[in-house]
Amino acid sequence: MNKSDLIDHIAKDAAITKVQASAALNSFIDATSKALKKGDNLILVGFGTFSVTKRAARKGRNPRTGQEIKIPAKKVVKFKAGSDLAKKVG
Repeated sequence: MNKSDLIDHIAKDAAITKVQASAALNSFIDATSKALKKGDNLILVGFGTFSVTKRAARKGRNPRTGQEIKIPAKKVVKFKAGSDLAKKVG
């Protein structure tokens, strides 16, 4: 499923237009991005938790040349599925 498919599904389930569904989804994405950028977690009970963690700098290898390279530290987004979502998928 891609973003367009999700917008279609939201519009149909909520009985709203695709424009309204798109605006709602974009608002959710924007709010999530801002919260994570501030360092907050986004907890959706039953669905899951979005959080930011720091990945340490490390050494890697260029697969083409085999040369060792330095991979810089960075922040990454993690998602941990909630119990309800895990039951529905599993």
